[in-house]
Formats: sequence, C-alpha cells, structure tokens
Amino acid sequence: MADPRAGTPATSDDLVDVPHLVTSYYALEPDPEDPAQQVVFGTSGHRGSSLNAAFNETHILATTQAICDYRREQGYDGPLFLGRDTHGLSEPAWTTALEVLIANDVAVLVDDRNGYTPTPAVSHAILRANRGRTTGPGLADGIVVTPSHNPPTDGGFKYNPPHGGPADSDATQVIAARANDLIAAGLDGVKRVPFARARSRVASYDFLGTYVDDLPHVVDLDAIRSAGVRIGADPLGGASVAYWHEIAERHRLDLTVVNPSVDPTWRFMTLDWDAKIRMDCSSPYAMASLIDKRADYAIATGNDADSDRHGIVTPDAGLMNPNHFLAVAIDHLFGGARPDWPATARIGKTLVSSSMIDRVAQAVGKPLVEVPVGFKWFVPGLIDGSFGFGGEESAGASFLRFDGTVWTTDKDGIILALLASEILTRTGKTPSQRYAELVAQFGDPSYARIDAPASREEKAKLAALSPDDVTATDLAGEPITAKLTEAPGNGAAIGGLKVTTESAWFAARPSGTEDVYKIYAESFQGPDHLAQVQEEAKAVVSAALG
Repeated sequence: MADPRAGTPATSDDLVDVPHLVTSYYALEPDPEDPAQQVVFGTSGHRGSSLNAAFNETHILATTQAICDYRREQGYDGPLFLGRDTHGLSEPAWTTALEVLIANDVAVLVDDRNGYTPTPAVSHAILRANRGRTTGPGLADGIVVTPSHNPPTDGGFKYNPPHGGPADSDATQVIAARANDLIAAGLDGVKRVPFARARSRVASYDFLGTYVDDLPHVVDLDAIRSAGVRIGADPLGGASVAYWHEIAERHRLDLTVVNPSVDPTWRFMTLDWDAKIRMDCSSPYAMASLIDKRADYAIATGNDADSDRHGIVTPDAGLMNPNHFLAVAIDHLFGGARPDWPATARIGKTLVSSSMIDRVAQAVGKPLVEVPVGFKWFVPGLIDGSFGFGGEESAGASFLRFDGTVWTTDKDGIILALLASEILTRTGKTPSQRYAELVAQFGDPSYARIDAPASREEKAKLAALSPDDVTATDLAGEPITAKLTEAPGNGAAIGGLKVTTESAWFAARPSGTEDVYKIYAESFQGPDHLAQVQEEAKAVVSAALG
C-alpha cells in the first residue's frame, strides 16, 4: 500500500545531508565479518549507502583492485571507460576508482567535458572500441559508478566487460570474493596513487558527442523531426540531462528538457510509493510532476539516474506501465519498422515480464526467448544479432540498429524514450493508444508484484527449488500447465519458481536485501482473478518449502 505522501513534493525533512553522506564514505570502515557490509554484486553491481558502511571508500578501493586483477587475468589490456551518474556518492567513488586504476597501469578514458555519463553511453563506447571483437589484444571494458534509480543515500559500482553489457556471475563472483578478501586483509594488495597524479594520466573521450551523433542509426529521428513531435524529456536529475539538450540541438527536434536541474538531494522529486525519494521512471509517484505536464507534450519521457530505464507518458493515459510499452515497442519494431533486421532475429524477455509480449510475438511471427531476471542474458544475442530486442519488466530494454547490428548491450532508456515518438510518428497513435488496440486484440492482462515474508533459510530453499517440489495441480481455478525453476529460453536457473496456467502465471523469487520473497503475477481474467492467483501463490510456495 502506498504511503499517504506518495506522489507529493519532497520536503526539507526528506533530503539527505550530503556532507554527512560524503564524510561517512571516507570515515566509516566496514566490518568484513558483517554480510551487510561486504561487497555483493546483485543483478547490476554493488550498491549500498555510506551511512550504514555498505558503500565506502574501502569497498571501492578493494572492488576496483579486484577488477584490475580480474581484467589482467582475462587478458583485457585495452582502455577502460569510466563513467559516473549524479548521486552524491558517485564522484567520491569515481575519484577513488581512478586512483586505483592508474596505479595498476590501466589506460582510463573519462568524459571529455568532466560530465555525467549514462550507462548506455558507456556500453556504446565499449562496443565501438572493440568493433565486434570479444577476444584478442586491446579489448576495452568499463565501470559505471551508479546505483541506478536508488535513493540519494546510495552509491553503486558496476563493471561492464568487453561485451559492453552487465558482467555475468562468473565475473562478479570472482570480483566480489577478491574484494572481500582485500577488505579482510586491511587492503593489503591494493595499489593506489594520489588523485592529482591519477587525473593527470587519464585520457578523455567524447561520450556525449559519439553517442548522440550515432542515434539516427537506431531511431528514426528524421521522421520525428519532420512530424514536429513535441517532446518533453525529464532526466529526473540524472546523467542524461546534457544528452537530452544535445539531442534536441544536434537533431533539431522540438524537444524540451523539462527539468535540467542536478542536485544530489533530489529536492525537486515527488516521493515514491514508500515516501522515499527514488528516481524510478516507472513509478507514477516518482513521475507525478511529469504526469501533471502530460497535456503540454505529444510524448513525455523520463529516465532514471544512469539513464538505463525509461518511462513513457502520453496525454491520453499518463504514465504507461513498463510491460505495456515493451509490448507496443516489440509490435512496432517487429511489425515492419525494421525491414533490414535479420529474419531470424528473436524477441527476448525476462520470465517475469507480461505474457502480452508472448501474444504479440506470436502475432508478428517471431520466436520468443524467455530468460531469467537480469539484462546480462540478452548480451550474446544482441551482439550477434540473434536478438532484435531484449527487455525486462522493470522498464529496461535495448534493440538493434536499423541495419541489424548491435547498438548497446546494456539497457538504454534514451533510445526507448525516443522510440515512443517514432511510434507516434509512424502510426499516428500514441503508444498508449496502440496498447489499447493490442488489448482489444489479445485481452487485458492484470499484472502486479507483491512481497511475502521469508526467512533467510526459506529464501535459500526457494532459490534451490525443483519442479518436483511443487505438488499443486491447479492455480486459481485452472490446471497448472508448467512448473519452472529454469528459464525455458536458455535453461538457466531462475533462482526461484514460475507456475503457469492457460490465462495466468506467478513467479516467486527471493529478495537479495530483505527478508521477503517477491511474487510477480499476471492474469488475463481481471484484477479479482489476479488477487486469487497471488493468494494461492503464497500457498503453493509455502507447501513447496515444506
């Protein structure tokens, strides 16, 4: 249930004390024996707050050294692209990382304007530098200092290897283990030089210009400009703020940067569902101020702090559910808008994304590949063109260039935001109007995510379930058609359970940070049936856990 203050402007009492936050980054020392204060890579890097000793200078010194050790072992000897977003802890961590990278003789490339760098711009830079190679000498990789949409108290640190996308568990487990060993050893083995010396030895790279100038190869900006689509782009105080200005200028679009402000307190935000400041462009509460302006623009869009997620606002519907826009985007891209894509290009989705995508995929006659949660699963297919599109329910996606070659292998909220205007230009309908047409054709799914309590032991057991552990044969009045603990698209473990029927499904996955498990569920029989699926899902999981 949403807090009564959700969607209202932040007040002074909601703001983080930035000096205290930064001081804590340098002053607090993590306890290497406390799991909450260790380096842990989730689906997209290590995240935490300096205020509770979960993201501090010690963590970044050790993690950066671990990355240097890892890339040396892998033979990655090309440049490393280093970017950061606008969180208050990002510049301190960026500075620390630079000191370690230069001490390890890594050739580092930073933004030539000393500006902020979206995650997709780093992925784009890595792929451009490697020019289709994933092996051999001179391979580039990257680090993005960002906790994505997390609150202003948090910092984040993620590694992108030469394929340009999020590092997979084979890499992150090695990096995290090495980092925690270094912390336990009092940082013995960490190399470091003073920042002034490190800064003098880095080279610069035009992240912004290279990315923005390349955009016409992935989105039809000519059509958008010719149609005069009035666009409002809200960076939500994040790394894309200068990018949207340049996109408007260089491509002569009728595009207004709705809020060009950058402030590490994010005092201009409206509060999210739990009354916290969170730059979640898929949340109607966090996006309330842009939704209020929806009548001013034909298409309005938002991005999170590192611009790897997108939010689409239309005059007729307000903020679109992320699943709805993914379905519309797939229908558009595979329905004739990209004739030069390989005929064999497939559609990728995470297994907790809407089944509306399944029905759209069948209608456009393209294979659907369902993978576990995490964008890393789409990386190989985007590189070789076997995936035309990869998307996940949390408003993250990327797709191929017009010629069927790779654009980015990390989520790109900027091109998805621009695609909304292309859809309007090509179809004469807003993406929400197009979704209404899909509903008329395929049905109207109800989708939601809830949490259920679980101990650490129960979460571990949930992550290790087998289909045989599920004894139920029916769900919400329908026979169960599948019990999955591995993703059907690639056979990878999903770290939980998915149960399907003809018109509904649920998936249960343990939380990595709280004593709960997440239940994703959807029904094509309406919200009442969805509620029944959710309740019975808890019973199915409880029985499976014994």
